[in-house]
Amino acid sequence: MEIITKDLLINFLFILLPLLLLQMFYLLKFVYRIEKMKENLFTVLSLFSIFLCMLFPFPVGDGLIWDLRRIPFVIGVLYGGPKNGFLLLIFVIVTRYFMLGVNDGFYITIITFTLLAVTVSFVSRYYLKMTLEQKVLTSSSLVLLSTIITFIVVSLFFNVIVSVNMWLQFFFITFLGTVIVTLLIEVIRINSDLLEKLMKAEKLEVVSHLAASISHEVRNPLTTCKGFLQLSYDEERSPEIKQYLGTALQELDRASDIINDYLTFAKPVPDKVEKVFVNEAVQNVLNILTPLANMQDVQIFYHPDQSGHANISGDRKKLEQSLINIVKNGIESMQKGGKLEIYTVAEYPKVRIAISDEGKGMTQQQINRLGEPYFTMKDNGTGLGMMVSFSLIKGMGGEIHVESELGNFTIFTIEFPMVT
Repeated sequence: MEIITKDLLINFLFILLPLLLLQMFYLLKFVYRIEKMKENLFTVLSLFSIFLCMLFPFPVGDGLIWDLRRIPFVIGVLYGGPKNGFLLLIFVIVTRYFMLGVNDGFYITIITFTLLAVTVSFVSRYYLKMTLEQKVLTSSSLVLLSTIITFIVVSLFFNVIVSVNMWLQFFFITFLGTVIVTLLIEVIRINSDLLEKLMKAEKLEVVSHLAASISHEVRNPLTTCKGFLQLSYDEERSPEIKQYLGTALQELDRASDIINDYLTFAKPVPDKVEKVFVNEAVQNVLNILTPLANMQDVQIFYHPDQSGHANISGDRKKLEQSLINIVKNGIESMQKGGKLEIYTVAEYPKVRIAISDEGKGMTQQQINRLGEPYFTMKDNGTGLGMMVSFSLIKGMGGEIHVESELGNFTIFTIEFPMVT
């Protein structure tokens, strides 16, 4: 009884080791400002953990060995997805074959881990959207289910006798180990998200200070230049020179708009807080952008909330400015036309604005960079519009969630606290 517990606890340490390495990699990413971490890092660590568990198993008899490889296998598929599940399944079967050859245990491995891979791959589609409690319950249930299936297969089809005490030890350590590993991974993910937000906050703080200190100084000479150019444009008779002056005025207007974005970003807190009727604000935005949508052959469908409770507290003009930037980006992303839909929904205690388009979409990496200074997907864009939108919405106590699929769609969901 003591021997199996000792061997399984050693296996559990082999599972914890890759988690420590994962935490170390995330810290290095933050300290040294590494923008990209290899997407297959989690897969490699899962393979490493499974290999160590299989390298030091507890032999039961007749080619049957016990270890805790199910824990990193299930966790690896839940967080890595179906592709990761297929890779881990092949790795487990091949490693088992080269370690002990073909015997009863080898067939048990094929049966149980194939069923486990299919089941966990299906669950992985919904896993990352679950709450912490649901994740712990799901991961531990899947591992225990796999253990029970193994118990049934061994009892019914193979001539291997395992005592009840050994099964109970195995169940207990497997369950407890899965719970601990799931909690540790969630803690690592939370810490990583906090570090990412801190890195973004540092960048935004620098831009904010520069905006506040420079924008006013630049705006005054620009206004003077624009005034004299406008006078020259009005009095100029030569069509060629007048065209040049017109181009210069347009570029000055563009520079002025960029400076206004900087000033707005530097002061995202609403100038005046009032009760904002979201349906009316969205309608004002559509009145402004409908001509642009018609030029792009984009159809806009607006589905306003009918409850009469879609009201928030904030600055109406800044809300409209934020929505204009987001809706305009959605329209411009559909270069060959398409459909853009806007929903407003009041569900206490939140008011939700959903904006979906059929544009070119984004990768997860691009989604993560939305709102950063100078990040844009346009050839001639500055990235300031989306940066300002994120800043203004957060300044009014709102949250932004983005869901996108490359080449298919993008959905912006904006949530504000409801006011009555």
